[in-house]
Amino acid sequence: MTHAENKITINRSPGEVYGFLVDGQNNTAWRSGVENIELISGRVGEVGAIYRQVLTGAGGRAIDGDYEIVTAIPGRELGFRVIAGPARPTGRYELSTVDDGTQVRFSLDLEPKGFMRLMAPMIARTMASEVEQLSQLKAVLESEHQNP
Repeated sequence: MTHAENKITINRSPGEVYGFLVDGQNNTAWRSGVENIELISGRVGEVGAIYRQVLTGAGGRAIDGDYEIVTAIPGRELGFRVIAGPARPTGRYELSTVDDGTQVRFSLDLEPKGFMRLMAPMIARTMASEVEQLSQLKAVLESEHQNP
């Protein structure tokens, strides 16, 4: 199992953080590898919602990274599974209230199979890079352009 995880505290309420995360169309604001994203099925914030996502892959080529929301507990947890693309991890954002706002824990898990096992080190680096982008999420949500 390949696993990557990061956590950060954001000076916003769990409801505000969740509200931003649950709308996948906000991914372009804080995830550098997202070229384009759109909701193609379901409703924002509901289990079963599917987002078509185009990511920047190796060598700058575009790759699919469509995902489906599998867990949606407002203000507490958002889970997803990638349903298109070369790597198909599951991911989860867990939110908890802390003195300074909201602690966000972002984790990704992937069970490489077949040929993907050979690519496990590269996949692990990519997953680690993804969860490290929580600092960008913090910057966006705490910017003066956001309402407290």
